[in-house]
Amino acid sequence: MPRENLLIGAGLPIRPSFESLKRRSAASDNAVMPKGKKAAARTNRLLGALETASRKRIDAHLEPITLKLGAVVCEAGGLLKHAYFPQGNVLSLLTVLENGSAIETANIGREGAFGLFAAMYSRVSFNRCLVQLEGAMVRCPIELLQSEFEHSEQVRDLFVSYSETLLSQVQQTVACNAMHTTEERMCRWLLMMHDRADGEALPYTHEFLSHMLGTNRKSVTLAALSMQSAGLISYRRGRIQVLDRPGLEEAACECYAIVKERFDAFLTPPLTAVQGDTKGRSKAT
Repeated sequence: MPRENLLIGAGLPIRPSFESLKRRSAASDNAVMPKGKKAAARTNRLLGALETASRKRIDAHLEPITLKLGAVVCEAGGLLKHAYFPQGNVLSLLTVLENGSAIETANIGREGAFGLFAAMYSRVSFNRCLVQLEGAMVRCPIELLQSEFEHSEQVRDLFVSYSETLLSQVQQTVACNAMHTTEERMCRWLLMMHDRADGEALPYTHEFLSHMLGTNRKSVTLAALSMQSAGLISYRRGRIQVLDRPGLEEAACECYAIVKERFDAFLTPPLTAVQGDTKGRSKAT
């Protein structure tokens, strides 16, 4: 059951606005850092699942990059020259509406990549992609991934299965945004970020969270105070620390567990998309 709603963080300093963060360009060549390719690639689980021959060809072309929180990797409708493989950072996929508003529909950590649809079928990104959590990441030229996709059955199976698994996250997020409370959705979102941040404090303001969750800042503030009052999190100067992980999981909706189960199953050999546990949900016949 959702915990009672109270108020948190009133009057705390505000970090730079989401709009100013959004304007930072992330795909420029000056983001490229000195290469440390092969060791770095092993921290991305999707790259680690590639067959040996493809992995060797791809390793030689990986470029490590570091981008700041809120940096835009690609705008919706933008042309992709690279696919991006998080190693410690998290990328957020946002659906952008005509009036400029946007809402997150999926996020990608070291289990996956952004740009595989472009590598398989086209170079145009349907979503805006931005950095949601800072950390290491490598990128690979789209042309090379297209070649591997065309010539390797294992790479085709891996990319298509991953894309189907990512689509399941998008579908679950759509349902979550429509049906669950702000507090439940915020618990889900913080759990996903906590998984990727390895227990570190999360650098998010209420304003940033309101944009990610597609809700107003007041609702986020109310939900955050409820969670802090219950001892689930602490909030100080734009940083959120998870204090009670089991309690946060209990307060979250079922969407966190469903998505986590799907990705855990995908990343367990054989690496193929799986149905997962659909108890309580309708099953296909």
